[in-house]
Amino acid sequence: MAEIGKDTVFYDDSGGGATFSGGEPLAQPGFLLALLNQCRTAGIHTAVDTSCYAQADVVDAVAEKADLFLCDIKHINSEKHRQFTGVENTLILGNIRRLCETGSRVIIRIPIIPGVNDDAENIAATGEFAASLPGVERIDILPYNRGGNEKARRFGTTIDLMQAETPNDQEMKSIADHLGSYGFRVKIGG
Repeated sequence: MAEIGKDTVFYDDSGGGATFSGGEPLAQPGFLLALLNQCRTAGIHTAVDTSCYAQADVVDAVAEKADLFLCDIKHINSEKHRQFTGVENTLILGNIRRLCETGSRVIIRIPIIPGVNDDAENIAATGEFAASLPGVERIDILPYNRGGNEKARRFGTTIDLMQAETPNDQEMKSIADHLGSYGFRVKIGG
């Protein structure tokens, strides 16, 4: 809280607040809930940037304290999601639906990875899923960024990132237009 408190002047000027991301913040629910409680007491707006891969009771407890959820949908097809992330997305999509149906503020975020999830079928199915949810505020599409390779080099390590290219501006605009056709405000970038 001492670190979060140092930025309150910026939160006040911008209307922002503290965003909890990771890793996965829902993987440490006790710590996250303690911080959310302290932020609420201090009047600091909170957002949880999450994959929503957690048990429902954890999501429910965090939903009682967080002001906003930034929920990732990496692939709408459960088998393809498992192929690229190691887990199916049934729990994830169920938790996103649960958040929306219980009145939580939700922004859906889709990392756009060429050759993985940028095809028309996946974009359409993701748009249809989002359109079936009450109260999604916006969809953010995030162009894949291979910047982690350079960061790893600076730290003297290597990582095995997918070798996908960053989607170009026209591809991102086309995806934004498609998702916008479902009635969403779509933001490119996060």
